[in-house]
Amino acid sequence: MERQKPSWKHGLNLSLLGILCCFSLAAQQENERYFEDQFYAGIAYNILTERPTDVVQSSLSYHLEAGLVKDIPLNASRTFGLGLGLGYAADAYYSNIGVTQEGEQRTYFVLDNADFKRSKFQTHAVDIPLEVRLRSSTADSYKFWRVHAGMRTSYVFGARSVLVTDDQRSGFKNQDVRQWQVGAVLNFGYNTFNIHTYYGLTPLLDPEARSMG
Repeated sequence: MERQKPSWKHGLNLSLLGILCCFSLAAQQENERYFEDQFYAGIAYNILTERPTDVVQSSLSYHLEAGLVKDIPLNASRTFGLGLGLGYAADAYYSNIGVTQEGEQRTYFVLDNADFKRSKFQTHAVDIPLEVRLRSSTADSYKFWRVHAGMRTSYVFGARSVLVTDDQRSGFKNQDVRQWQVGAVLNFGYNTFNIHTYYGLTPLLDPEARSMG
């Protein structure tokens, strides 16, 4: 098995691209006083960028999320406001980056395709989205255009590395994964469906982990 030291990063290099389905609830009070509170659920595809040429993704690197965003209107027509939410996210990153652990020491290396069946990082996180919201909404209709842009802070409470070869399957809790992560979010959509993009600004792994190999 040929092992090479990967220089991959997660911060400024990981994008989540996909379709996010949002289910909007509008609470109407006293004429025009409505809110675009949202229950959301979505699935997206994770893309690793700025990776070495010998590091490739494999299988389906996915992102799953669900949660609630509270609407905070900031103008009288309620077409401009903020959104603050709480949610859950699960991510899987499949690639040819292998990880082994001996004691508290974790070693990262690039796998040859013939050496493994599956290698992945898997994380579970609590998400706190904060959005600036623009929309063409009215009190009479829930069907309108929207643009939501902002930041998402995530607390990773579970992270695991898994490596499957022809001979064995190994998995362990990966403590090199950073618990606090931040990314930029942009949503554009109509009615209940949105295009959702996310760009990670925080490294997935601690700096010390990237120096191993």
